[in-house]
Amino acid sequence: MSREMVVVGAGMVGVSIAWHLQQRGHRVTLVDRREPGRETSYGNAGIIQREAVRPYPFPRDLATLMRVAPNRQVDIRYRPSAMMSTVGPLLKYWQNSSADRYEKIVPEYASLISRCLDAHGPMIEAAGAGHLVSRAGWFEVYRTDAGLAARAARAREDAQRFGLNFRVLDGAELASEEPHLSRQLVGAIHWQDPWTVADPGALVAAYAQAFVNAGGRIVRSEVRSVNRIDGGERTDGGGHAGESWKVTTADGDLKADEVVMALGPWTQEWLKQFGLSIPLFVKRGYHMHYEHPADKRLCHWVMDAEVGYLLAPMQAGIRLTTGAELDRLEAPPHSSQLAAAERKARRLFPMGERLEAQAWKGARPCTPDMKPIIGPVPGQQGLWLACGHGHQGFTLGPVTGKLLTQMIEGETPDVDMQPFRVERFS
Repeated sequence: MSREMVVVGAGMVGVSIAWHLQQRGHRVTLVDRREPGRETSYGNAGIIQREAVRPYPFPRDLATLMRVAPNRQVDIRYRPSAMMSTVGPLLKYWQNSSADRYEKIVPEYASLISRCLDAHGPMIEAAGAGHLVSRAGWFEVYRTDAGLAARAARAREDAQRFGLNFRVLDGAELASEEPHLSRQLVGAIHWQDPWTVADPGALVAAYAQAFVNAGGRIVRSEVRSVNRIDGGERTDGGGHAGESWKVTTADGDLKADEVVMALGPWTQEWLKQFGLSIPLFVKRGYHMHYEHPADKRLCHWVMDAEVGYLLAPMQAGIRLTTGAELDRLEAPPHSSQLAAAERKARRLFPMGERLEAQAWKGARPCTPDMKPIIGPVPGQQGLWLACGHGHQGFTLGPVTGKLLTQMIEGETPDVDMQPFRVERFS
């Protein structure tokens, strides 16, 4: 049965949900204050990370905690005031990062990651976006033999458990593949499964255009409120007897049978009106583009694993992305983490001048158990939720779109969705 659907939020997750719902024959409106793919989806590293079967845990070993404590690292920075304001979720994050809890989380998380390429593939084809995508994988480079050996051992374990493909490069092999990287590197893990994207924001925009071309509608406007309309009742296991939700925007009302909230880090505030408190916190991140030197070449996406930043040869230039910054969502940007990453990166590869006056800043919506929230909002028939994807919203958007659509259609999803329902935080 064709129904009226409104998806709020036009990042990778929201666009993917809208696309999948439209493919099922529903009348779908996608609404956001900005053009599709211009918030967090725009600024990421541009990797569809099939290898990322392990979410990022909170560090618990003393050596890492002592390293991070001075607050001068590239991979992680924190603002004490922000940590105090989210002390509850962060404490649970720390607890869920214990060895026994974390090992229970990994296979649940991997059940989503393992489907990312299969989910992106049809959308890339429908969008005609193959020119943005490379299937050459990416390099995780190391400065110490011990670091490389430890990572290679874990990679072998994960390859056996989760079907990953990789190869270990020594220093000479890495130099052959990337001749203009620093010779101080001892080697790398070449992750062969992931796809890299030369312009992440453009890929989301292409998916959105494919949605429009197939009959979907995009409304660019500020959402003012989301309210249930009295009298909306289900007639069967799928649809409603009439319009049961109203999304009020700055430019008018949108009425729908079902509403999906996919607002990333902003979802938390919106759900308070329904009496639902979800323990989201944000990990902010920065990027800057640099000139690609005429006489030097960076051929692959390269992560400096023991420092904590990534270099990506994108259409806009070489994109340098930082690690995580624990701060409030709307706090002013801080330049020190990017500056520290840039100093390290210039010793790794001879980047040119900065191409932007200001760094881009975004926020990854994270949950204490490192898993996204996907499913219905309890007690609010016809209201659905998709948020909390952490570092992997770009990777997991199409997977989420397919699985949530299966849930909305009353089908048995391809994955057991119980670990991702919001009720786990009750």
